[in-house]
Amino acid sequence: MPRFPFAPVAACAMLLPSLATAQGLAPTQPTAPPSPADTMAPLDAPTYLAKAAAGDRFEIESSRLILAKSPSAKVASFARMMIADHTHSTARLSQAARQDGLAMPAPALDSTQAAALDGLRQAQGETAQNVYLAAQRDAHTAALALHRAYADKGDKPALRAAANAIAPVVGRHADMLAQIGGQEAQAPDTSRGR
Repeated sequence: MPRFPFAPVAACAMLLPSLATAQGLAPTQPTAPPSPADTMAPLDAPTYLAKAAAGDRFEIESSRLILAKSPSAKVASFARMMIADHTHSTARLSQAARQDGLAMPAPALDSTQAAALDGLRQAQGETAQNVYLAAQRDAHTAALALHRAYADKGDKPALRAAANAIAPVVGRHADMLAQIGGQEAQAPDTSRGR
């Protein structure tokens, strides 16, 4: 029995990259993963409208729910802004859809959005606020990718213009969420011990 039974295997493994290069099969180099907007297939207008309408509805409904739970002043201010801004984006999309000869669909939440609303309904106190902020971060990440993708590859001109106008607003919301999340995590809970 040879003293190094794996020596032939190791030698073959070391020769494979040379063999691949000699045959014109250069080894692949690792690349950065594509951004979510890059991986989205071109969207047709009805799909875009349905997803955007559902996103706006989720933002509005979840913000109304958190306001009913007496969140911190910063979260309450953010939630009121979500209601106003997403009501405005729904109106903007509806107008653009009409310009492109389409009807705005009734917003229907997907299963993830419905589950997030259920979780928020059941949560109380500081937990509710944390659930709301986490859901907002996820929703804004998805919405930003959606609007950017349609602005870049959409099939209707008025809707592309609307998506292009909405994307920076959603981006600002995402930036605000990052700030609120950090501030809320650092803020002491003054409601305990009373």
